[in-house]
Amino acid sequence: MMLEWVQIIGLSTIGIGLLLCYEATAGAGPLVRATRGEVWPKPQAFQRNYSYMFVRPNHFKFKVTFHTCAILDKAIERYKKIISAYSNVGGKQLRKWMKSDPLFHGYLDSLEVYLDTPCEEYPYLNMDELYSLKIDYGDLESKALLVSSSIWGVLRGLETFTQMLTPSIHIRNHLVVNSSLITDFPRFPHRGLLLDTSRHFEPLSVIFSILDGMECNKLNVFHWHIVDDQSFPYQSQIYPGLSEKGAYNPITHVYSIEDIQSVIEYARLRGIRVMPEFDTPGHTQSWGLSIPKLLTPCYQGGELSGTYGPIDPSRKENYKFVKTLFQEIISVFKDNYIHLGGDEVSFDCWSSNPNINQYMKDNNISTYEELESMYIQKVLNYVTNMNANSIVWQEVFQNNVTIQNDTVVHIWLGNLAQLLEEVTSAGHKALISECWYLDHLDKSWIDFYKCEPWNFDGTTEQKKLVLGGEACMWSEMVDESNVVSRIFPRASATAEKLWSSEDTNVVHSAQGRLEEHYCRMKKRGISAQPPTGPGFCPI
Repeated sequence: MMLEWVQIIGLSTIGIGLLLCYEATAGAGPLVRATRGEVWPKPQAFQRNYSYMFVRPNHFKFKVTFHTCAILDKAIERYKKIISAYSNVGGKQLRKWMKSDPLFHGYLDSLEVYLDTPCEEYPYLNMDELYSLKIDYGDLESKALLVSSSIWGVLRGLETFTQMLTPSIHIRNHLVVNSSLITDFPRFPHRGLLLDTSRHFEPLSVIFSILDGMECNKLNVFHWHIVDDQSFPYQSQIYPGLSEKGAYNPITHVYSIEDIQSVIEYARLRGIRVMPEFDTPGHTQSWGLSIPKLLTPCYQGGELSGTYGPIDPSRKENYKFVKTLFQEIISVFKDNYIHLGGDEVSFDCWSSNPNINQYMKDNNISTYEELESMYIQKVLNYVTNMNANSIVWQEVFQNNVTIQNDTVVHIWLGNLAQLLEEVTSAGHKALISECWYLDHLDKSWIDFYKCEPWNFDGTTEQKKLVLGGEACMWSEMVDESNVVSRIFPRASATAEKLWSSEDTNVVHSAQGRLEEHYCRMKKRGISAQPPTGPGFCPI
């Protein structure tokens, strides 16, 4: 028999408490038994007693005792609905034994929420997400208290508290929670999910569902890869032709400024940053449909081939266009970072073009890497002068482009340990995605879980430069019908690696918790797929 930690409702004489049982199944029944009331991602410090309290969903209240704001008010509304959804579930009405059970500590009818500083308006890199949660523990008898110095920590604590509640198997309309003490904070500040909406357009309802899943997993960066070669669904106010000619459908398959603002607001209320990516100079074929002479004409045998390559870096007009577009983008998206891409820039078209070659000769540019570097440096300077920060894909670094020290290098391909050592030894901050590509269907959540961000030969100072990472959902083979299930729960594994302590790394210890978390997401309307194999969700 394969062993696994599984949390169940256990009896103390005739009472009930949440006990831990080391168990999994073989043969009949589910492959992995789900835990009950375990938290995902695993908290940094979690102390729990066998004593327990009941929560009655229709009686329970959140009590805010100091600072509050719209973000907190909306969060309380959400979590009230989540808890209320567990009404009319559980066992039969059997109460006789409760009075004689020494582990039963009564009814928990409220959670006190204490936010000791005013709310911030927007989430940001390195925001404070630390919180403490005490439930009927130590000197706090028969009560519950959530404390944080930031609204973002309060949001994470509310998620944890709600996950700890699990239906009683003995008493209907009752949830049960153990006496517990949690001190929790993320290991990495950047815990992201990339969604590509160019190759397949995703409706707003799907994006909102993905953001719900991110909240449930304490992911805090929605990396919106909004445009690419295939389509340009971003509806620019300054350059409306980009979507009129570049979107799959300029009416139904576009994101207006109002749409984007609704996504930013939905994410903000959940403590999630929305970081856009507009990838240049490559991945811009859809851009060229409306902007004359933006792309480089390719030649073959000395004649125009009728195809086009990356943005033409020899034309001043193109820089004016890029600068103006990015000014609009930075004003629309509220985040301090913008992802500038820079990956997969083929030099074949540039090398075939006589005008490009003459430009290089006139400006003493000897290699196409130098030409790319000139373009990227100008764009980086534009962004810096707009008081924003930049992230680039790893090729920009590998091609020896001169980039500012505060430019973040995003690693997606190759030897992860070697690249992390090289990037951080050069003094650059790093993000990792190489091991967390959701479009790689041969990779299970277990593969994702085995990826360790600090597994490289670097000093302590180098490892501090790893900001975190992202699970990436490229959309060649997903649309609104299957994208959410392709993301979750595999992205949940990424979430735990980026939140929990480094020693939270044992797959078989995570299996039961992830099985429960999958069911939890389904209960909330998030279309997660089964993580391990045969099984069922009891509620």
